[in-house]
Formats: sequence, structure tokens, C-alpha cells
Amino acid sequence: MNSEYFKNLKADLPAGLVVFLVALPLCLGIASASGASPDTFSLVAGLIAGIVGGIVVGLASGSQVGASGPAAGLAVIVFTSVNNIGFQPFLLAVVIGGLLQILMGFLKAGMIAYYFPNSVIRGMLASIGIILILKQIPHALGYDHDQEGDFSFFQSDGENTFSEIWQAFDYFSISAIIISMSCLVVLILWDKFLSSKGGIMKMLPGALVVVILGAGLNKFLGSLDPSLAVSAEHLVSIPKINSFAQMSEFLTFPDWSAIVNLDVWVTAVTIAIVASLETLLCVEATDKLDPHKRITPANRELKAQGLGNMISGLIGGLPVTQVIVRSSANIDSGGQTKVSTVFHGILLLVSVVFIPGLLSQIPLAALAAILLVVGYKLAKISVFRDMLSKGKEQYIPFLVTVFAIIMSDLLIGIGIGLLVAIFFILQRNLETDHIKIKEEDDGKHIHRILLSEEVSFLNKGALLDALEHVKHDEEVIIDGTKAVSIPYDIFDLIKEFESTAHERNISVFMKGFSEDKVK
Repeated sequence: MNSEYFKNLKADLPAGLVVFLVALPLCLGIASASGASPDTFSLVAGLIAGIVGGIVVGLASGSQVGASGPAAGLAVIVFTSVNNIGFQPFLLAVVIGGLLQILMGFLKAGMIAYYFPNSVIRGMLASIGIILILKQIPHALGYDHDQEGDFSFFQSDGENTFSEIWQAFDYFSISAIIISMSCLVVLILWDKFLSSKGGIMKMLPGALVVVILGAGLNKFLGSLDPSLAVSAEHLVSIPKINSFAQMSEFLTFPDWSAIVNLDVWVTAVTIAIVASLETLLCVEATDKLDPHKRITPANRELKAQGLGNMISGLIGGLPVTQVIVRSSANIDSGGQTKVSTVFHGILLLVSVVFIPGLLSQIPLAALAAILLVVGYKLAKISVFRDMLSKGKEQYIPFLVTVFAIIMSDLLIGIGIGLLVAIFFILQRNLETDHIKIKEEDDGKHIHRILLSEEVSFLNKGALLDALEHVKHDEEVIIDGTKAVSIPYDIFDLIKEFESTAHERNISVFMKGFSEDKVK
């Protein structure tokens, strides 16, 4: 193993513990939202995906700080597919989808990641932060009708993000508020003052401290009056698995006979495309958050995610992607290398077997405090101020992306933000001086239009505008000498103008338009 991994153990192990605490309820919540299969099997499917995402993808990935697991963005696809084709055929689709991702990696499809504008990626990060805050407010208030991991605006319980918060204020729990507020205060103080003192304070994650505090406060309140204790539905809920051998009883395997089912292949392609897009988006975002600004090999990441999905599908798990919530928690907690994400996967595996009872004492309100802080750090006011200072070409796509993701989901919001960003890119391209216009007066008004080295169909508007300025009885010289190549779109526009120019007594001269240049 690389010596760098051993050198950073002091930072990576505590970070891995924090990622584990964040990932555990999300794995269970996303499994519940996906409706992968009934009861314990569904929860185990989420845990399997979390374990595989942590250990298998963590080892295979080229990302040092990215953390993978079941993703909320795939929950609707999972729910629909399982209801249409059944759980075991769906697992086969996950395996095939993983194989397709590996193929995409070898075909170098990861280059897609490099074409997402910075404004959209930063909008995605800020929107995830706001969504975390909005979605955790009900949990902090003790109103947990919407499961963890549901990040869509319209929820499976019939509410939406804002109506859920409104309901929470009507049905809040005093105990949950005491726990969440106490944990939030301790976490803020820990980050600002206590961890800077060094020693054990620096090594001990604030997230672990508030989880212990939350469980202890709940026990204390219960000792004062049993009715004050947070009820079971507001605690982490883990299926009771008493040994590794018993865990194998909950494994489900693909139905290989369904390989001839067209719906299985459609589902597999859908999973491969959506999971790859989510992963590539998160890779770009995670690399921007990484303090060391390391670049993740995108094609290797597709292969790693494909391997993870194949293994997850083979043993009954949900599909996995790189996930920004886990990754940002990892970076925020000081994770330096992939050891932290692998360690969080190992903790998931060990904890569900050896300490499920202990973990089931953790109030969701305590975990809400952790995620509220993670959300705030992703969506700080300074992020918005910085984007506003960069001009409308940056802040408008940024704000549109933030709003669209909050009001829909990750992929739809990214798509809308991308369209707005492309609009500004096209507008700037049209305004760029690819076509220079010089006017001369030598007894007759002459327009000289010079094409630059790089000219494309995007410059048709600028060329058309230049030609429209040519009046009756004038002369126009269109010079393509410097152009490396001249697209047919541009050439056809010039020829169309030339064909009718004589009607207005306009003289048209074309220079540098050789046959090998027009393409």
C-alpha cells in the first residue's frame, strides 16, 4: 500500500467514521425510498450498496476523497423498475448496467465530465447544501414522516419539501429539538474552538461527539419521564442481523433467466446512463471541494462504479454512484486519501453485525445536526456573493441551477442549468470577433468582411448581420484567407447572398474560398 495512506491515517480514520455516521441513515433511507423489496430485505439492499460503494469502489476508484453508495437520484428508477420487472430481474439489470459502465470507461466516455460549466457545478453544490438544510429541519424537529435520503422536491409521502417543514412545526417534539439544538451548538463550538486545541480534541470527530451526546440526552430525558424520550420511529432503525452467517440469509441473487427480457436491458441502460452522469457530476464537484485540487481520472471512475454495480447487483444491493453528500462530509472532516471511504465501508459492514442495538439508540435529530452543518458549508453566503461578483454569465446559470435542483431533482435541475449556461456560451460566441468588418471609401463604399482562423456555424448570425449592412450599389469583399476551414453553413449563406446581390446592384468578391477549405 502507498505510504501516503499510512501517513494520513490520523486524518482518514476519523473522517471515515464521520462518513459512516452520515452514510448509515442515508443508506437505509434511500433503500426505503426506493422500495427495492419489502421490510428487512429492502434495508439490507441499501446497506449492501453502501458497503460495496465504500470498500469495492473505494479501492478501485482513482478519487482520493470521493465516497460512493446508493444514490437518491436513482430511487425513482429503482422503485419503478422493481414494480415493473421484479426485484431479482432488477438485480440482473444492475449487473448489466455495471458492465455497460465499465465498457463506457474503456470507450473514454468519462470526458463528458469536462464539459460541465463551473457555474452549473457550483450551483449543484450550493443546491445540495440548501436541500440538506431543508430536508433535515423536520428531522431536527422530530417530525420524520419523510425518510432520510429523499432529496426530491415532491416526496413519496404526498408532501413537498416546504409543506413537510410546515407540518413539522405543527407536530414537533420537544425532546428532538433539545437534542438537535444541543448537538448543533456543540458541533459548531467543536469546529470553531475545541478541535483547534490539538491532541485528542483534534483527533476526535465532532460528529462522533454529538452522536454520543444525542443518545445520552435521549436516555437522560427518558429517565426523567419516559414520555420525554424520543420514540423509536425517530431513532436510527437497523435490521437485526446477529452474525455474518445470518447476513447471508438476506442476500438476494439475480434471476439469470430474465436476461432475454427486453425490459431488463432497458433498465440496465437507464441505470448505466443515469448512474454515470450522477457520478461524473459528483466527481467534478468533489474535485472542486478537494483542498489539494487533485483531478479524478473520469474513465477510471466509470470502471470503478461499474465494478461496484456488478458486485452490488450480484449479491442483492442497490445501484451505486459517487455521492456528493458523503464526499463533502469526508472532505469537511479532513479526509486525505481513499482510506477514509474504504474505512466507512468497513464500518458499515461490521456495525450492522456487531452493534445494531447500539446504533439503534442514535436519534435522527442528532444526525440532522451533522447534516445541517454539512449543508451550511456547501451553501454559505460567501459562495453566492462570490458567484454574483463574476457577472451575469456566471451567476444566472448558477442561480437557475440552484433553484431548479431544489424544485425538482438533481439531474433535471442540472439539465436546466446546463441549458441556461449553453445559452450564454452561444451568445458570447456570436458576439466574439470571429468576423471582422472593415469599411473603405475609394470612390465607392466597400465592405471588407474578414473571417478569422476559427469560424463555425455559430457565426452565421454575425455574418448575416454584416451582410445586411451592405446597401444598394455598394461592394463587398468576403476574405476567407485566414480561415483554417469554412463550414458549409457559412459558405451556403455567402452563396445565397451572392445569388441575389445583383438585384440590388451589389458587387460580391470572394477570396480564399478554395475547394479543400470548404467542409
